[in-house]
Amino acid sequence: MTPIDFISDFLSACLRLSVPLAFAALGGLISERSGVLNIGLEGMILTGAFAGAATAIALDQVWPAVGVALVAGAMVGLLHAYLCVSLGVNQLVSGLAINLTAAGLTTYGARLLFETGTVALPAIAPLNIPGFQQLPIVGVFFQQDPLFYLLLLLLPLTTYALFHTHWGLSLRAVGNAPRAADTAGVSVSRVRYCSVIFCGGLCGLAGAYLTLVHVGFFTENMSAGKGFIALAALIFGRWHPVATTLACLLFGTTEALQLRIQAYGLDIPYQLLAMLPYLTALAALAGLAGKATPPAALGIPYTKEKQ
Repeated sequence: MTPIDFISDFLSACLRLSVPLAFAALGGLISERSGVLNIGLEGMILTGAFAGAATAIALDQVWPAVGVALVAGAMVGLLHAYLCVSLGVNQLVSGLAINLTAAGLTTYGARLLFETGTVALPAIAPLNIPGFQQLPIVGVFFQQDPLFYLLLLLLPLTTYALFHTHWGLSLRAVGNAPRAADTAGVSVSRVRYCSVIFCGGLCGLAGAYLTLVHVGFFTENMSAGKGFIALAALIFGRWHPVATTLACLLFGTTEALQLRIQAYGLDIPYQLLAMLPYLTALAALAGLAGKATPPAALGIPYTKEKQ
């Protein structure tokens, strides 16, 4: 393998490993910008992955499976919103309960549906862009799947909407000063419901990417902590879409690197590199990568004052 081929292969692996993290992290960013702490990203990803795999097997088609995965994730987001916004349940507890429930139900469902073990799923084909895919190194950006290009489109749209639209202003107001936003006529509950449901939908897409693009089958607990890594990316990226996505790329790169070290049999404990995303998250939490200030009302239930 030539150096150019090695770099291209490594870059392609970095992108594949970063995409599901970025989908989940952008969803978590919207949820937490509205003031709803979302530890349940892991369970939403896992639900989307299982729903997408089950639909792909039933219909032998990928795009209906992607749609079902998105809806399944959004439904889990709706559950989280109902518990946190309507019932005022502790948001941390709700997220952990969703993770545990999703892990149990998808494991049970997988053992019923995949009795013979893992089953190969129909895959989303790459969308090659003629004239660019043959370029050395950078050509890998032009031979990715449609979900990758959807993410590239979603990133600037999210950034613009968050900081340059009335919707983004309302969202940030609800996350920082919900009582003031309520006084100004913004429905706090509606904004938070929409944000958490949107988050669940993006996590469902992350799960669909895992099963229909990256791996090609479903296994128990295949999210493997990606929801928590996405949360770390949120903190590291200081709740900004671009910085958060770059943090996801960093985490994807470290995972790709440790996989390459295993493949080439280098005498370096791969566990050290596997720990890097978590060490980075701890550094962000400790403020070593710069002060990360969350939305002021994050995790705090809001109760409308009675007139």
